[in-house]
Amino acid sequence: MRTRALLTPLLAALLLSACATNDLGDSRDMSNTQKGAIIGSVSGAALGAIVNHKNRGKGALIGAVGGGLAGTGVGYYMDTQAKDLQKQLQAEIQRGEISVEKRASDNALLVSMTSTTGFDTNSSVLKPGYTPTLNKIARVLNQYGKTTVAVIGHTDSVGSNAANQTLSENRAQSVLDYFAGQNVNPLRLQAYGKGETEPRADNGTEAGRQLNRRVELWIQPVVAQ
Repeated sequence: MRTRALLTPLLAALLLSACATNDLGDSRDMSNTQKGAIIGSVSGAALGAIVNHKNRGKGALIGAVGGGLAGTGVGYYMDTQAKDLQKQLQAEIQRGEISVEKRASDNALLVSMTSTTGFDTNSSVLKPGYTPTLNKIARVLNQYGKTTVAVIGHTDSVGSNAANQTLSENRAQSVLDYFAGQNVNPLRLQAYGKGETEPRADNGTEAGRQLNRRVELWIQPVVAQ
């Protein structure tokens, strides 16, 4: 019964996301045959992917995103996505609230969001000022569907290790849930918490702690087998 309860809302979100956009951002509608294919895959390998992302099979993921990227197309695809993110998030980048970087080794994108507009202290509830930024990111994620998105929460060192670990996990999950609500394919999403273990600045100052209280998105290409 627990599996069925998890499956129903996620399957609905998956169908909605598949109807929303293609890789070019054009609207699309699925035929009944396509919907049936998704439902069929969910009843098999994709069910495990939805319920437990850590055991997600690459074959099921490639099928869910309509085929993986290959060759020189991988770098071009991710370069274009990085440029679109930078364009959409220009205001936030200029205010120092967010950064977008591309890693040359594997073409992954790192989007790092500070706590300026994200969460109140010791809270994992998204503040209203955070959602416009997440909406912009979600639109780009829906345009570039051949990627996975790892949402990673981080905290400063104030409080116990255990409390910070839980808080980081809950914050990451809040962002993941919001993206799923914006029709980002749930099969592409994972949430992790790193607690206080990976600071990017000095926890001895408030400015440093604010930088450490962040959510990062690792956006990676789905590469064909």
